Amino acid sequence: MPAGRGINTQQEKILIVDDSEMNRSILADMLAEDYEIVEMEDGVAAVSYLRGHVMELSLVLLDIVMPRLDGFGVLEAMQQNHWIDDVPVVIISAENGSNQVERAYALGATDFIPRPFDALIVRRRVVNTLLLYAKQKRLISMVEEQVYEKERHSDLMIDILSHVMEFRNGESGLHILHVRTLTDLLLSYLMEKTDRYHLTMADIALISTASALHDIGKMAIDEKILNKPGRLTDEEFAIMKTHSTVGADMLSNLPVGRDDPIVKVAYEITRWHHERWDGRGYPDGLQGDAIPISAQVVSLADVYDALTSERVYKPPFSHEEAVAMICRGECGAFNPLLIQCLTENAEQLRTALTRDASETIKRTKLRGISEETLRGEGGGVSKRTLRLLDRERMRNSFFASMSQTIQFEYTRSPSMVSLSTWGAQRFNLDEIIMNPFTDRRILELVGRDSLEEIIQKMAATTPEAPELRIDCPLHYDGMARWHRVILRSLWSDDEIPQIEGALGTVMDIHDTQMHLMELEHKADRDTLTGLLNRASARKRMEMRMGDSPESHYALAEIDIDDFKIINDVYGHMFGDQVLQQMARSITGSVRSSDICCRAGGEEFFIFLEYRTDIERTIDRIFKSLCFTYKGRRVTVSMGVALGEDTGLDFDAMYHAADSALYAAKRGGKCQYQFYKPDMAGLLEDRRDGSVHHSQHTH
Repeated sequence: MPAGRGINTQQEKILIVDDSEMNRSILADMLAEDYEIVEMEDGVAAVSYLRGHVMELSLVLLDIVMPRLDGFGVLEAMQQNHWIDDVPVVIISAENGSNQVERAYALGATDFIPRPFDALIVRRRVVNTLLLYAKQKRLISMVEEQVYEKERHSDLMIDILSHVMEFRNGESGLHILHVRTLTDLLLSYLMEKTDRYHLTMADIALISTASALHDIGKMAIDEKILNKPGRLTDEEFAIMKTHSTVGADMLSNLPVGRDDPIVKVAYEITRWHHERWDGRGYPDGLQGDAIPISAQVVSLADVYDALTSERVYKPPFSHEEAVAMICRGECGAFNPLLIQCLTENAEQLRTALTRDASETIKRTKLRGISEETLRGEGGGVSKRTLRLLDRERMRNSFFASMSQTIQFEYTRSPSMVSLSTWGAQRFNLDEIIMNPFTDRRILELVGRDSLEEIIQKMAATTPEAPELRIDCPLHYDGMARWHRVILRSLWSDDEIPQIEGALGTVMDIHDTQMHLMELEHKADRDTLTGLLNRASARKRMEMRMGDSPESHYALAEIDIDDFKIINDVYGHMFGDQVLQQMARSITGSVRSSDICCRAGGEEFFIFLEYRTDIERTIDRIFKSLCFTYKGRRVTVSMGVALGEDTGLDFDAMYHAADSALYAAKRGGKCQYQFYKPDMAGLLEDRRDGSVHHSQHTH
């Protein structure tokens, strides 16, 4: 049973796990003055406590030799549930052999305290570990927050650029966004398949962002040719083909930033995304891997989206038709490895071309880039972090200048406006302006009436409705031109939120009216798989059942068989990849209206509405979730509960699905079971130890 010591709720909390009450008492006496102490007598109790309280803990002091579940078992559970990422573990044991210590460190332990205990050593190592983790958490938080904000600004510029460029040639503004999403996914699949191109997640992010400029040269092509509904003449096609070299020349002749990595990658893509693997493309007839991999991938993404989208000269082809045409070589020859990435992940690629999926991919990639940066060479974290942030700043500035928009950030205290470099130059202003609402230059630029309207509307925004749009004239270069101001207010995390400032963009709408796609932070998603987390999924399920109580609902609980063995044999990085592939398989096997969730560890949920023949639907889903990944066969066990058997109550459906899942696992795994009333007591029997798994294997 847990025991608590200390009454100051502000103290950091330490969990002591040791089967010896004497050892726990000695450690608690040494630390209770400065920390809140929780005690557990074995590994099973510790894992149970961690499952519900991990975010409250600052440190775990863990014995190795214990009954039921030893310290190594606790460390493995913490790794599997990613708790070790947030809570440091210090091993306490009289077993100080090198093998024991090395194994503990390999499983994620931070330090080792031998018995018998020395009060000075215990306190010093506890303090050092807490300080180390606090510093690491601050660094990770800083990188994730700042990289995400910089990437969000960059994406805003890409959205604007999409509309500016696509407006001229009559295509959907989603084309650039689709090409970017497909490029990102194809590169990710390529990185999993081969190390031939030495790609990192940062490389993938850079190439995906630069893909937005692949058709920038079309700005120089006559609209009559761009938007011609019929077949182009030979002369017209010759003109159309010049867009690749024209776009490359535009980038190579930039007055600033020509040597920036994103400009170099954008040049490769712009010039060579119409080259083909067999050398029959243009403009230079490059062949094979003489074509940069960035251009190869964007070329395939561009062709796929062009085939599946409506154009002035053709209707859209279906996803299946497009993939078949590409594989038959009807659109030119492509890298065979990329063709494999396309065909092996065709359904996932189709599913990804939705706004939610694209945002999920972006957030997952950003988290990966942050972790990749922080895992870099020892001692180089600060320089790498600063270089990454500086690269994001330059990228953001570059897209702001290319899209001819002015990006700004306003903070309320101190009252200050920060302008993008291009925007400051465009209006002949400083990049940072203090007290902007009383600054003479701002008043002359915006006008007092428009400025007061912006202030009033910004004050009227709420955390639930933070966006403001206003059209107003700006006065510069001796004339007034109409612009659209798009502003998103930023709010504090206080109990009663307070407005802290705003992010915004100003675009010229004198000639063209444009609209933006809003990018929102998805706080309700699992960071590894992109699926809904448990709390958000439950909320949506309960809302769905409350809105349509007359409908029929099913809840399927899915558990990957022998996942611990997968982690032990292949490593946790491979285990994470299996979880991500499982998430892709789940989303690829259900409808967009169904609710998919990663509940934790290797456990997933699907909540779906059905009319008839639920057995056939479940059978189809189950078969799609058993697959071979990199030579390893992955199977699942699944329990299914129907609302008509349990009532429209989440807890009841979850308990029933859990019972059915246990019955499936007890029956030999790699199968599914529908809940039946005689399963109701299985979970209770399991907790009492009176039911054991059968020994059937597959």
